[in-house]
Amino acid sequence: MTDTIIRLKKADLTLGLSAASVHVLKDVDLEIARGRSVGIVGPSGSGKSTLLMVMAGLERVDSGEVVIDGAPFHQMSEDQTAAFRGRNIGIVFQSFHLIPNMTALENVAVPLELAGEAKAFDIARKELEAVGLGARMAHYPGQLSGGEQQRVAIARALAPSPALLIADEPTGNLDGETGRQIADLLFAKQAERGMTMLLVTHDPSLAARCTEQVRMRSGRIETDAPTHRETVQA
Repeated sequence: MTDTIIRLKKADLTLGLSAASVHVLKDVDLEIARGRSVGIVGPSGSGKSTLLMVMAGLERVDSGEVVIDGAPFHQMSEDQTAAFRGRNIGIVFQSFHLIPNMTALENVAVPLELAGEAKAFDIARKELEAVGLGARMAHYPGQLSGGEQQRVAIARALAPSPALLIADEPTGNLDGETGRQIADLLFAKQAERGMTMLLVTHDPSLAARCTEQVRMRSGRIETDAPTHRETVQA
C-alpha cells in the first residue's frame, strides 16, 4: 500500500461530438495522498465535476493515466472498473439518487447485496444508525427530509468501507443549517475511518475545512500541486 491513492498523468477528456464537443480536461496531472480531505474548487464549467467522475471511474479519459488505489482505470474494462468502484469508492451526489420505492434500509443494503455481501442488511442497519437514522430505516425517501435523504446516501456510500469517498456538491440542495450538519458528518466520518475524501464545492467555507484544495480553471489544475492547509493542534 502506497501513500498515494490517486495519480493522474496527462489525463485528457473531450465530451460531445464534432462542433458540439467540449475539451473538459486538458492534460491534468494530479497526485493525492492517502487519508487526506481534498476540496476541488473553481468556477462553473472549469471541469471540477468531470474530474471527480474520472476519479470515480464514471467517465473514461481519452488519453493519459488514471490510477486509483493501485487500479489503472485507463486500462481496465467498464466491468472491471465498476467492480472495483463498488468495493473501494463511495459516492455522494448533490441530488441523493435514492430509489423512491425502497426504504432507507433497502437503499443502503441493495448495492451491498448486488456485490455479493451476505450481511448486507446488518451492515446497512449499522451504517444508518451511525448517521443518526436508526429510527427511520423503514421510511421511504419521500417520507424523509432533504437532510435525512442525504444521510441515507452517505450511509450507502460508507457501507462498503471504501478507501475513497467522493462527494459532488453534497450540501448544494440543502438549507444552510442542514448543509452544515451534513458537512460535519462527512468530515467526522472521513477522520474516524481514515478515508481519503474528495469534495467538489462552490462553498469557500466548506473547501477551507479540507486539508488540501485543488483549484481548476478551463479544464486545468491552476497550480502544480494542491494548496495545503496547516493543521493546528488545539
